[in-house]
Amino acid sequence: MNHIVIPAVAVLAGALALAGCISDSDTPKPDFPLAILHINDHHSNLDEASATLRLATDASGTRSNVTVGMGGFPRVVTAINELATRHGNVLKLHAGDAITGTLYYTLTEGKSDADLMNEVCFDAMAVGNHEFDAGDAGLRSFIDDLWASPTCRTPLLSANLSLRAGSPIGSDGVRPAVVIERGGERIGIIGLTIADKTQNASRPDPGTRLLDEREAAQREIDRLHAQGIDKIVLLTHMGYAQDQALAAQLSGVNVIVGGDSHSLLGDDSLRDYGLSPVGAYPTVAADKDGNTVCIAQAWQYSAVVGELEVVFDGRGKVKSCGGQPHVLIGSTLGTLSGDALTFAQADLARQPALRVTAPNAQAASVLADYTRQVTDFGAEAVANAQTNLCLRRVPGTARDGSRSRLAGCNDDPHVIAHGGDVQQLVAEAFLRQGQRFGGADISLQNGGGVRVDLAMGTVTVGNIYTVLPFKNTLVALDMSGAEIRAALEDAMQSVVAGNTGSYPYAGALRWQVDLRQPRGSRISALEHRNAGGSWVALDDSARYRVITNDFIADGQDGYTTLGTISGERRTDTFLAYADAFLRYALDNPVLARPATADFSTQVFIDTP
Repeated sequence: MNHIVIPAVAVLAGALALAGCISDSDTPKPDFPLAILHINDHHSNLDEASATLRLATDASGTRSNVTVGMGGFPRVVTAINELATRHGNVLKLHAGDAITGTLYYTLTEGKSDADLMNEVCFDAMAVGNHEFDAGDAGLRSFIDDLWASPTCRTPLLSANLSLRAGSPIGSDGVRPAVVIERGGERIGIIGLTIADKTQNASRPDPGTRLLDEREAAQREIDRLHAQGIDKIVLLTHMGYAQDQALAAQLSGVNVIVGGDSHSLLGDDSLRDYGLSPVGAYPTVAADKDGNTVCIAQAWQYSAVVGELEVVFDGRGKVKSCGGQPHVLIGSTLGTLSGDALTFAQADLARQPALRVTAPNAQAASVLADYTRQVTDFGAEAVANAQTNLCLRRVPGTARDGSRSRLAGCNDDPHVIAHGGDVQQLVAEAFLRQGQRFGGADISLQNGGGVRVDLAMGTVTVGNIYTVLPFKNTLVALDMSGAEIRAALEDAMQSVVAGNTGSYPYAGALRWQVDLRQPRGSRISALEHRNAGGSWVALDDSARYRVITNDFIADGQDGYTTLGTISGERRTDTFLAYADAFLRYALDNPVLARPATADFSTQVFIDTP
């Protein structure tokens, strides 16, 4: 006779079950796989951008710079649609800052973004700080555009948002969290918005407040757990470093899908291709109780779709997390042909993070309508220049570095003495933009970042973007007077070494230059225009908020000191620097050379 041996534990469990001590609900459930497809910080970047990858183009593996098309929202739509078919349980999430950054936003105030986002139909979106750039009413308008679709109503989430009484956002506009069911399991998604930056560097209405992120998150986690929901996703707009710190302070969080810091995550092998990941995708951390937390982010500007794969065990804990960031590129690889093209295509095939992706036809059709509007908008007049606004990188005659195309500019005594009119005007525009978003005492711009002058007469939107053609954004730096002085000396050293594009222009800051002096002693009579409009000596020990572009804030163009300002002393606004000048022109439709007293260079003496 065959005997079946039943373990003693099983006998005991059966007896307890018969006695009513163990219910079916106490039996562990099977593992639950979940795929999260996500983007963040697309900032109205709806078009494909031109980018450079380093690809192997011969049998030896020699890498060459190859121009490719990267991103564009129609590619995002294609990628999310195709990746979703790989998985049974899928969430589609946006981690905030959908708007502000290109002419699409300037023209449509977010409607173009909403229409493209509805081609994906995200399951939830975190409220980013830039969603408040036009106040509570601006966010409400964006919500209405998102919800205008008859087939999609993406919930906007922020658990730490406290609205003023009577805010136009209303009680239905933004929720703390949403619960979504997939595969018979309920998943809680909690939104968080970076508090300090939103309060102080965006424009929520007076009385609308952003509360402590950790406290709000834990409160919502506990509320959802009380409802029996054991799978928790934080959809945050706080930054990669902040997400890692937050995970360790919370109990019960499983996944954090983030934004705000524009962080590219991925394998170090991406560096071979000219990309610079700042951490692993996903980054595996632990919560306050030692349980696994999966953290992911998807870079910026419609360039990446993250594919985060999480497996939950039967108790709702993370059993494993993996996945892949997908950098979306076009199939055309520069001007490569023949064997070079074959080798480059093979190199791409070896890197799973680089995904050749065709634009979605329907999304491309939606975008084309807005692109025509933007093209027409580029021809619109926004201001009138009273005189020629001349270009000149460096005052004097020996180092001008860029020649004006306008008659009379190159011999203009004022330009020779004080530098470029258009560079000084751009610096003033940056100062004004900084004062609108969080405050600014001083602005700083490198002369080479301004590319052309403005002729007397009509100034169009297209002219503005030709003056400032790069994808630079504005950064606010908390600096001492001594550090500002050191940064200017850095720039002068770079100019002496032959880089005329480093020459500085500033708003509310002026100085005298003598390039005959040794390094560190070329700037004198350094003065700041205070809030009352008076010029006073810059105080080396005082603190100033400096608005500048991200290129020199990263220490480029010789601005070494600026590159050392980091952490809480640096705020990346991600506001486009060209848009700052456009807004200035719209507010000041008659553009004129600034007063001589406001020019940053008051006296310039070149080397013999």
